[in-house]
Order: sequence, then C-alpha cells, then structure tokens
Amino acid sequence: MFTKTDQELEKMGAKITTREIQQQPDLWKEAFQNYTNKKSEIDNFLEKVTSTYPNQKIRVIFTGAGTSAYVGDTLRPYLNRAGDTSRFVFESIPTTDIVSAPLDNLRSEDPTILVSFARSGNSPESVATVELAEKIVKNLYQITITCAPEGHLAKKAENEDANLLLLQPALSNDKGFAMTGSFSCMTLTAALIFDTSAEDKKSAWVDTMIKMGQEVISREDEIQAYADLDYDRITYLGSGSLSGLTREAQLKVLELTAGALTTIFDSSMGFRHGPKSYVNGKTIVFDFMSNDKYTRQYDVDILEEIKGDEICKEVVGVGTSDDNDFSGKNFFIEAGDKDLPEIYQALPDVIFAQTFALMNSIKVNNIPDTPSASGTVNRVVKGVTIHDYE
Repeated sequence: MFTKTDQELEKMGAKITTREIQQQPDLWKEAFQNYTNKKSEIDNFLEKVTSTYPNQKIRVIFTGAGTSAYVGDTLRPYLNRAGDTSRFVFESIPTTDIVSAPLDNLRSEDPTILVSFARSGNSPESVATVELAEKIVKNLYQITITCAPEGHLAKKAENEDANLLLLQPALSNDKGFAMTGSFSCMTLTAALIFDTSAEDKKSAWVDTMIKMGQEVISREDEIQAYADLDYDRITYLGSGSLSGLTREAQLKVLELTAGALTTIFDSSMGFRHGPKSYVNGKTIVFDFMSNDKYTRQYDVDILEEIKGDEICKEVVGVGTSDDNDFSGKNFFIEAGDKDLPEIYQALPDVIFAQTFALMNSIKVNNIPDTPSASGTVNRVVKGVTIHDYE
C-alpha cells in the first residue's frame, strides 16, 4: 500500500488513510519538538497545581471517546509505574462514562486535572464532559490535547488560565475516517508530560520509536502475507499498556472493514478465562509482546499455549526480540530496543495494527477512507442527545 502511487490509492479509496498511517514517524518528530518547546510551560502548570495542594494527591483523569479513550487506556498502566505517583493518581475514564453517570466518576472535593484527548474537539461527549467537570469539581484544572485548533475544546482552552492547551502536529488531524496519527501523537505527548522515569532518555527513546515505525512501514509485504491468510476472526492480546493498546488495534479492523471481520481483544493472561472460546480454525492471533522481562513471560506463555492447541489459522508475536521469544512466528522490529519502555513500544506496534486493518479493508472490498457505506458511523459522532444535568 505504501509504495502505490496516489492515483492508485485514490482508485481504491485508500489514499487518505494510507498516507496518514505512513506519515506517523515524521509526526512523532514534530510532536516531540512541540513537547520540548512547551516543556517549561508544562512543568510550571503542573507545579502550580501540585504546590496548591501539597498534602493531597491530584487525580489525573485521561478522557476521550472511542480511540481518544483508548489513549488513556494505553497510558495509565505505564504511568502507574513511570509517573510521579507521589503527586498524581492516574485514571482513564471515557467521556461516554462521565456524561452518562457523572457522579460515578467525578468527585467534588478532589483536586483534579482533566486531560481531554480529542481529534476534532467537537464531539458532543467531549464538550459535555468538560462542562460537567466544571460544574461538579470544585478544584478543576485541565490539559487539552487536541489536533484541531479550530475545534470547540481548543477554542475554549485558549484563554483559560487553568487549562493548558497542547495542540498536536497539524497533519495529525486525520482527514480519514479512522484515527491514526491523532492517536499516536496524543499518546506520545501525554507520555512525555507525565513520564518522570528518565527525562534524559526521552529523546533517545523517541528516536528509537521513530526508526521502528519507519521499519514497520518498510516491511509491509510481511504484514500483507498475514493479511493474505484465510481467516475471518482476529484477536489482539497484550499486557500492561500493550493490553490497553489491543482495544485500539481491534477497533481499526472493525472500523475499516465496517464489521465484515469480527475481532476480540484481551490481556494475555485474561484471555484464558472464557474469551479464548472465540478462537477457531479461521482465527489469526496477535500478541503485542512486552519488553519487561517478568511480564513478557505471560505473553510468551499464551502464545505457546495457543500454538500447542493447534486451534487457529496463525498465532504471531509482535514487538522486539529478547532473551525470551515465542518459538512460533514473530514480527520482530529489528530497530527496536529490548529496554524500550512499553508506552514507546506501543506506537510502532500500532502502526503494524493500523496497516493490517488497512489491508483487511481492501481484502473485504471496503473503502478505507469512507468505510461506513451506510453512513451510520461518522468521523465525528452524530445523533447524541446531551441531557441537562442539574
């Protein structure tokens, strides 16, 4: 797909999505530079919040809808290890949960930083979540991470002292139906903000991540070989932050094939507890393998188990090679580093998943740039009624 001309891709209805997947390593360079340029402002903002409440931990709520919610799901496990948990409590709560049950998720007395992830910043739930938080939470601060400067959330944040606006690279505002660069750039930006494990290593980690992303794109023929197999079910597994990533990976398949292929996601350990019933002879299973040596054992265990069961079409480990590798088929990214933290490993991994979803869209004769032929699913959600909250 990535070597086709724009004219060829236009005939397939795939030009926008293909190029938006392909450009992500370049966007990551820009996102990192944006973070570097804003670092003093970011640090001052966080210091202002924490110094105001020196004896309390601050709730950091990552929120968004759909793919934007999965940004938080991917971040939270890693930040519980690598973030400053002496000052922050990291949570991931979708806007859809907050809007439908605000008092289940927002607490009036708890100092809170609401981190809104949004491609357009115009979805009804995103706007309503901010309005509800402002009504309910007495000590509310906000970080708005969005890709559209003209969007409602960005415009609102521009002149609010307690709202830090972090715009993503212009080209991350995906024009295609599926979120790709928006997801990876927003994830990277938030990781850089809250990862306090090793500030001096971030530049090297991002450089490695970029090389890995470029390599995945250059090896599309290997991904196509998996897409050419005879299957109609797809499973994504992982652990920690890579478990959070599985939900985004499976969503790309659902979106780009308009549900023509069924998918499931789970943690590597959780899969045995019933969801494994999904696997049959026409299932392909991928596991995003952790670089943490302890956690990786569980990824390898489930891969070896499924391989030994001989119950699926193919089972594949995805990630970076290490001392403990799956004995079956692997898509190892050679530019990877076995010491790369999982949140940075996640973004080259998601390019693999996005590319595989794109190929499956073509395989089922769908149109990747506009996959919902019925128009019942939209780039920015429609048909939402936001009820008054008193």
